[in-house]
Amino acid sequence: MGKNIGFVSTRFAGVDGVSLEARKWAEVLTENDYKCFWFAGELDMDPKRSMLVKEAHFQHATNIKINDRIFGKQARTLTVTNDIQDLKVYLKKQLRIFIERFSIDMLIVQNALAIPMQVPLGMALTETIAELQIPCIAHHHDFYWERTRFLLNAIGDYIGMAFPPSLPNIEHVVINSVAHEELAHRQGISSTIIPNVLNFEKPPHIERERSVKLRETIGLSPEDKMILQPTRIVQRKGIEHAIELVSELDNPHCKLFISHEAGDEGFEYVEWLKNYAEDVDVDMRLIDTCIKDPWNFRARDKDRHSLWDIYPHADFITFPSMYEGFGNAFLEAVYFKKPLLINRYAIFARDIEPHGFDVVVMDGFITPKTVEKALDILTNPELAKKIVEHNYRIALRHYSYATLRRSLNFLISKFFGVDN
Repeated sequence: MGKNIGFVSTRFAGVDGVSLEARKWAEVLTENDYKCFWFAGELDMDPKRSMLVKEAHFQHATNIKINDRIFGKQARTLTVTNDIQDLKVYLKKQLRIFIERFSIDMLIVQNALAIPMQVPLGMALTETIAELQIPCIAHHHDFYWERTRFLLNAIGDYIGMAFPPSLPNIEHVVINSVAHEELAHRQGISSTIIPNVLNFEKPPHIERERSVKLRETIGLSPEDKMILQPTRIVQRKGIEHAIELVSELDNPHCKLFISHEAGDEGFEYVEWLKNYAEDVDVDMRLIDTCIKDPWNFRARDKDRHSLWDIYPHADFITFPSMYEGFGNAFLEAVYFKKPLLINRYAIFARDIEPHGFDVVVMDGFITPKTVEKALDILTNPELAKKIVEHNYRIALRHYSYATLRRSLNFLISKFFGVDN
């Protein structure tokens, strides 16, 4: 095989869903003898196989100034248009350098052609892909029409061009059936559904020494129970429901831990959560300062822990999101054989729940029945074991690396034939 694959996005760093899923794709491709290279505005990849272009980040100062003048507005000025075009031209040059430097045979664009957080990068990619006729898989995690803040904008022409583009050398991938239908309805673009995955064929390796150190670091006593909310602190994650559940459990040994940081969408929500937890007497702790990407094998920093170090300590997982494109936290909980609470967000109800997973469910709010089932699981280890083993077997069938491997081989064969 030996093809060189170029991953492109605004960032490949940290524990956001796009970065995590891109690493899984790269892991599967590497096992099939492809070589993976990286282009983004923020990177924590091997520098010998990556190209950092800070202007490609959605939080770069130039891009922030552009976004401030195109979203929430109906018209844009000539100055804004020129700023967008100037950055687009610069990014096109950088993309060409990346493709030539690493002899890229195919691009895999992660979300940069789906959501217009970095408009010039999306335009630069579209034009580069069209001009070079380079094979491309566009992996779409969420679209502009799914986010309220992008609906009123002054770039309808650019969105129609690049988010996503309709080109014969692009194979489109979405992560759920709703996106599949919406993309066809809105844009006339067909797509392949590839759900988020984990390596269920290979159970997680738990580093006991690091895990013990983590437990000491975060102050868990032997009798404490960790209720883990393994998500970023953004409002759509519904973390207030996790606080409510722990409050209703009425056990001072139940501690609520949140694993990720706030910041992408401001800090007001986290302050509100802190006040709410204090009001209902819930011990809520943030441990984001020591969390790193579990797929970052470059540096096992002794002072930084990954999600893989945290999950073994969890007695119960909360995932009360109001909206998710898929839901990595759900798969991670199943992978580490942990029981969980889940809000029946649309994609879960439509794509995941029909497989028969056994979880504590809520429909927008916590009920006495929800609390009762969670309490049964926390106080009955045999019941908890039966549930998590059942869930693992289902995930092995539907959300394993084997599923991803088959889908990627099929898509790549469209470009290069079967013996690529």
